[in-house]
Amino acid sequence: MVDDREAAEIVAEAAGEICEVVVTGPDLDWLAALTRSLIEDRLAACGQHIASIRSVYRWQGRIEDETEARVALHTRLSLVPAILERVLREHPYEVPCVLAIPVLSANPAYTQWVLAETQDPQG
Repeated sequence: MVDDREAAEIVAEAAGEICEVVVTGPDLDWLAALTRSLIEDRLAACGQHIASIRSVYRWQGRIEDETEARVALHTRLSLVPAILERVLREHPYEVPCVLAIPVLSANPAYTQWVLAETQDPQG
């Protein structure tokens, strides 16, 4: 029988195979098209969009205050390099925001769904 601690370790181990990749972009339409292409190519299982965020940052010596959109992609940790390569190739920004955030724990059924909906880069 598996005790609570062992169950938590099993869940954490499976969750460790997935991550959330945050990408910001100029607008929701551009990000939605990127998300759709990543899902079609099985690089991400889904993307959850926020249509409008306010980004304040320093760029080339000036403080910028812009409206952007944001997506949280759910994917395999092993697919992050391919996602990063795609974003860097297609993104209109010179230095796009792409952050891969590890998942420490997750619903095991959701983790399995993410793994099933993405390609295994090893085969």
